[in-house]
Amino acid sequence: QVQLVESGGGLVQPGGSLRLSCAASGSIFSINAMRWYRQAPGKERELVAAITSRGTTNYANYADSVKGRFTISRDNRKNTVYLQMNSLKPEDTAVYACNADCVLVGSWKQSDYWGQGTQVTVSS
Repeated sequence: QVQLVESGGGLVQPGGSLRLSCAASGSIFSINAMRWYRQAPGKERELVAAITSRGTTNYANYADSVKGRFTISRDNRKNTVYLQMNSLKPEDTAVYACNADCVLVGSWKQSDYWGQGTQVTVSS
C-alpha cells in the first residue's frame, strides 16, 4: 500500500510564508500527478495546485486564487511534493491535503491516494 504524510502546516501571520511537504512511501513503481487540495470549514474542497512530470519536465497548474503566490514542486527521487506558500492571506486558512496517482510495484493499475491533511491558519 501507499502512505502520504504531510508536514509543514501551522500558524502564520498575514503576508507570511509556509512550505508544505508530502512524502509518499510504500510499494510505489511510479507516481503520475501529485496535487494539493484544501478545505476550509463550511466550504467545498478546492484543488489548489497540481504537478505532472513528463521525463525531466514538470507541468504545474494552479487555482486562480493562489496564482503568483503559491508554487508547487516535486522531488521524484524522494517521491515528495512541496507547496511553497507566500503572501498568505486569512482566506488561505484551511486543511491542506496532498493527493497522488500511484502505480504500485507489480501492478499496471493507477490508484488514487490521500494524505491525512495538515492545518494552515493565517491570522494576526
